[in-house]
Amino acid sequence: MNIVYNVMVFLHIIGAAMIVGIWIGQMKKPTVHPRQFDGAMLQLITGIIMMGLIPALDMNANYVKLGIKLVIALIVGVLAFIGRRKYKKGEPISKGLANSVGGLALLNVAIATLWQ
Repeated sequence: MNIVYNVMVFLHIIGAAMIVGIWIGQMKKPTVHPRQFDGAMLQLITGIIMMGLIPALDMNANYVKLGIKLVIALIVGVLAFIGRRKYKKGEPISKGLANSVGGLALLNVAIATLWQ
């Protein structure tokens, strides 16, 4: 069961890298790339799986922290979906939308690593 959990953590980090990496790479001309939506969905799915594995592994969990991270992840997913839809239609994507996707994902990483 620990192997499954560790694989989920690995994939969760890949999802964060997909969102934040693209955001940082395009800071001069912010946009939302469809791969950021894929990263957001990867983070949501793996995060929910990891939350489900916590009781089975007898791990101590801060459910307030996990709840806040889930809400932020849902917001990132919705914003990335909106950005992906605009990207595919060739519509302009506001800097605010692009920076919200990347910034909120980065906030989630900060909460994960800095909040004990």
